[in-house]
Amino acid sequence: MAHPEPITGTSLRTPRAAAVAGIAFSLLLGLSLALITISSPANPATVGTWLTQSSRRGTLALALNLVPFAGIAFLWFIGVVRDRIGQREDRFFASVFLGSGLLFVAMLFAAAAFAGGLIADVTAGSASTPGPDTLALGRQVTSLLLHVYGMRMAAVFTVSTATITLRTKVVPRWIGMLGFAVAVVLLVSVGLTVWVELLFPAWILLLSIEFLRTRLRQAPAARTAISAEA
Repeated sequence: MAHPEPITGTSLRTPRAAAVAGIAFSLLLGLSLALITISSPANPATVGTWLTQSSRRGTLALALNLVPFAGIAFLWFIGVVRDRIGQREDRFFASVFLGSGLLFVAMLFAAAAFAGGLIADVTAGSASTPGPDTLALGRQVTSLLLHVYGMRMAAVFTVSTATITLRTKVVPRWIGMLGFAVAVVLLVSVGLTVWVELLFPAWILLLSIEFLRTRLRQAPAARTAISAEA
């Protein structure tokens, strides 16, 4: 039987910290993916011409600059969710939860660094600027890191998070079941359309809002309990 968590300043702040970190990650990653999608050409063969357009290159650079902040918020989200679960955490699913989250951030950073390097080479305009074939290959590698491997790790993270939240009952059951559905879609639909990837930050946003709602609902009762003890 799970024992109730002690009412302390840290435990009361945890849901709010998780909500803030999750909301920040969802907005930053969603905006970054949207900017990458609308600024990238559908045909990789047009990469060379596309990167010479300063407006599109600037949009992509903005999207890539948002990635580190999204990754930082995501790591914070992982930490506060684990703290929120506390002693009720299952070791197996906790390991999958942490491992998939770290791998997702690593692939996200690797894809952003690779794409940023290509943009920097083109912007420099030196004699060693890579040709169209190299740029096309670079875009394919970046796409595989972000849209295939990264999003599949996001799907594993969603499954483990949904399982943990369902077992510990820290969120309503329908949010956990929705997480399973999002994970399945991410696993089988990656590569068909990049817009489906927005389901991942959207689910994290929903989970974060629920954490925040729980915090606001429990705050009056917690203050009353603390006043009674005093």
